[in-house]
Amino acid sequence: MLKDYLWIFLISMVPLIELRGAIPVSQIRGLPIVPSYVISIIGNMLPVPIIYLFARKVLMWGADKPVIGKFFSWCLEKGEKGGKKLQAKAGRGLFLALLLFVGIPVPGTGAWTGTLAASILDMDFKSTTAAVMLGVLLAGVIMMVLSLAGVSLF
Repeated sequence: MLKDYLWIFLISMVPLIELRGAIPVSQIRGLPIVPSYVISIIGNMLPVPIIYLFARKVLMWGADKPVIGKFFSWCLEKGEKGGKKLQAKAGRGLFLALLLFVGIPVPGTGAWTGTLAASILDMDFKSTTAAVMLGVLLAGVIMMVLSLAGVSLF
């Protein structure tokens, strides 16, 4: 069972899959929902400070490199696009917009993209972390309810 929880933890850290994929996988594997929820949240939040502090710098550095440049540019564009969309819709309610952006489990949103967008928008670290954490908690609850209801997401 420890091996299963390790898989859930690792899946929740993967960009674009994150907790949105980890919780349904935990249910497919027959794991209890509450420990799976907690482990998924921890795994999903673990990269957030690293993304906030270093991702934009690394992506900008690598955007013009031969092998990785195309992918790094794509990541930067995705973060900028998400950030601009958030800022345009939110205005001064950027915290709530970021929370909802991360919290509503649809493709292309989540802790990775939300944190990168907040970094690009120069939101402060504390507000970014709080909004992303609340968004991850919300996404986790939504995914738990959908998984327990038997809604197939794959």
